[in-house]
Amino acid sequence: MSRSTKIVATLGPSSSTPEILEQMIHAGVDVVRLNFSHGTAQDHIDRARMVREAAKAAGRAVAVMADLQGPKIRVGKFENGKIQLINGASFVLDANRVELGDETAVGLDYKELPRDVKPGDTLLLNDGLLVLTVDAVRGEAVHTVVKVGGELSNNKGINKQGGGLTAPALTGKDMEDIKTAMSFQAEYLAVSFPKNATDMEMARQLANVAGEPWRHKPSLIAKIERSEAIPNLEAILKASDGIMVARGDLAIEVGNAAVPALQKRMIKMALALDKITITATQMMESMIVNPVPTRAEVSDVANAVLDGTDAVMLSAETAAGKFPVETIEQMAAIALEAERAEFISLDTDFAGRQFGRIDQTIAMGALFTAYHLGCKAILALTESGSTALWMSRHRIQVPIYAMTSQSLSQHKMALYRNVRPLLMPEFKDRDQALKAAEKILVDMGVLMPGDTYAITCGEPMGYPGGTNMLKVCRVD
Repeated sequence: MSRSTKIVATLGPSSSTPEILEQMIHAGVDVVRLNFSHGTAQDHIDRARMVREAAKAAGRAVAVMADLQGPKIRVGKFENGKIQLINGASFVLDANRVELGDETAVGLDYKELPRDVKPGDTLLLNDGLLVLTVDAVRGEAVHTVVKVGGELSNNKGINKQGGGLTAPALTGKDMEDIKTAMSFQAEYLAVSFPKNATDMEMARQLANVAGEPWRHKPSLIAKIERSEAIPNLEAILKASDGIMVARGDLAIEVGNAAVPALQKRMIKMALALDKITITATQMMESMIVNPVPTRAEVSDVANAVLDGTDAVMLSAETAAGKFPVETIEQMAAIALEAERAEFISLDTDFAGRQFGRIDQTIAMGALFTAYHLGCKAILALTESGSTALWMSRHRIQVPIYAMTSQSLSQHKMALYRNVRPLLMPEFKDRDQALKAAEKILVDMGVLMPGDTYAITCGEPMGYPGGTNMLKVCRVD
């Protein structure tokens, strides 16, 4: 049994050499995340090139995800780099302050904060470790009382409990970063802090325009990390190609206890709408410094897999951790073991469902047939990757091999659960294409003489959305 759940790994100081990156790909990375909160445009261009070269050397399709920074909702800098906030003390967040901060006040990168808060509001700093209660707003200064103190250092983030900060999802920096990401044709663009479908529609328009010189259109991932996004979840999903369950900022705004149920709800809704899901934040956090994960982290990864997520994501674990390769190996092993325990309910999935499209009906028919006949594999000849995506929305312990002549489609499908994307030549003749597809899997050792498999394709060949044929074959 090969692993169905995909792994997204973030590049950083610990993983920015060709040798380490190639080891990470061999260990199981399917998508490499470039975090645009750090580094220059040239850094990202160079790293994207390195990912392409390492994936080619490893003989695997690996997608690149450009993760936009989003609005900088942060405090400014301190004279000594950090201060200690004492419970009960007064502390001022001042949008007009130009001098470095001290124990009494600090400037703001986010200048709109005084208009977004009122007395009684709760502000959470440094990923929720510090809690301030707003006492008064006087001009551009937000006067607060420290409820939960501790160390506060330069540029730490600010969240408002319950949400309500008006910062736009796309900043001027993000717009420039989209141009950079399109210059190296990132397959995925992750948008930070979207509040509604309009934010995603704007990002798509900007990305499509920026990608036009290369005729490149990325898939968009909405990072769900604002409380305002939750009531708009379905609309955001429909305007996106997938979502990231970004549990860090989301937990700060809605409370830690609410996140597990929200995670399950988001994954379930995404599956129903034929969208992709990535589960992120602190999945293997202890492996930043330790060679093995905690039992709680093992359960966290396994539960995300059992929820049906397409991918699980590593951030600092691979970007700055001591054990980037080992972390991926551990995550891959956990995912595989969880998949062995999955409950297959294909018949129930299809009960009462109607399909209005021929290509989608063929995709579902292939799943049903392969499951009940005990096929060794499902082969999907696809131009856009849609057929493989629809198949991947349902749990079935039959591997899906998606074969395409389009490099972009191949790389995008690297993120789809239970899909193994392969590049094959373009054929105009259907029978030649079917024969070539079988030979690829026989040469790979996936199919043996006597094995049965289901195969889907479109006739005439080469038209996106044209899948209209399902065939069951036996290898001679």
